Amino acid sequence: MGLSIRAYARRRGVSHVAVLRAAKTGRIELEADGTVDPDKADIAWGRSTDPERAVKSRRLKPVAEEAVGSVRETLKEQGLPASGNITFVQARTAHEIAKAHLARLRLQRMKSELIDRAKAQALVFRLAREERDVWVNWPARVAALMAAELGVEAHPMQKVLETHVRAHLADLAEVRPEFR
Repeated sequence: MGLSIRAYARRRGVSHVAVLRAAKTGRIELEADGTVDPDKADIAWGRSTDPERAVKSRRLKPVAEEAVGSVRETLKEQGLPASGNITFVQARTAHEIAKAHLARLRLQRMKSELIDRAKAQALVFRLAREERDVWVNWPARVAALMAAELGVEAHPMQKVLETHVRAHLADLAEVRPEFR
């Protein structure tokens, strides 16, 4: 009694499409009822398979060091072990963690809990400029009042206030906000 094409494919460790292709090209023969005799098919498969090609297909391709580093970093952030060689399970865990983070960020964006960095920077810049403009105009508004209270001339008072306000604003201009 033969195996189904899918059962034989599982047994061989290949896809059912590979078994269908082998049957179509004559590498293996199907029984009259469409099943595969595993013993006969194994012999035929072995005869028609290039051993060098089979070994090449089983070799693992090297993984970029950036990808391995990313997996290690993700696992370490979660307090999981990430030393030595990275296993498939560890890589899969890191992938699932990253997907969960992305889903959380998308949800936060949909709920308007996240803001666009460019918009935040533009808003901070606009507010800082408005604040600076108010301060630059302040000495002209209050210099006469302060001069009257102190009994001094208004024009020198305004010049002194402008000098000190501009110096203070220059100090504040050195602060660079970081949006991370």
